[in-house]
Amino acid sequence: MTATTAHLPCAIAPLVPHARGMCLLTRLLEADAEGAIAEGETRPDDLFAEAEGLPTWVGIEWIAQSVAAWAGYHAQRRGESPTPGLLLGSRRYRAVQPHWPFGRRIHVAISIDFVADNGVTQVNGELRWADGSASLASGSLTLYRPAGLTLPGQPPAT
Repeated sequence: MTATTAHLPCAIAPLVPHARGMCLLTRLLEADAEGAIAEGETRPDDLFAEAEGLPTWVGIEWIAQSVAAWAGYHAQRRGESPTPGLLLGSRRYRAVQPHWPFGRRIHVAISIDFVADNGVTQVNGELRWADGSASLASGSLTLYRPAGLTLPGQPPAT
């Protein structure tokens, strides 16, 4: 490990390319070759908050950002910066309620099914209360990290 490699648990923001309030998770708790566990908190100032709480469809993005944090953590270990990826779709996403109440911590566990040579990644994700008491939502996502994709304002990848 280099001096710049994050030790777990760590803040997620440096590991993902999200900005301007779009980094919805707070910490990366665990990461290995097969997956990760991240943490978020339901907050009334969240970009997607509604009067009833945080809509549970946001869990799809939380799973995707957990994958971004997993990839960013491993990139950082190789001495690289986080790179953007694209969420292509979700399958079988199910939530047990329409909103999560504010002020609760949620753990997002992801398991990587595969990462193809062309940048396509398939993952399974499950969201649970941080105390592990109940499964809140789960589903599968397909993501794509094309070579050379950059964010606006960034220099092209070399």
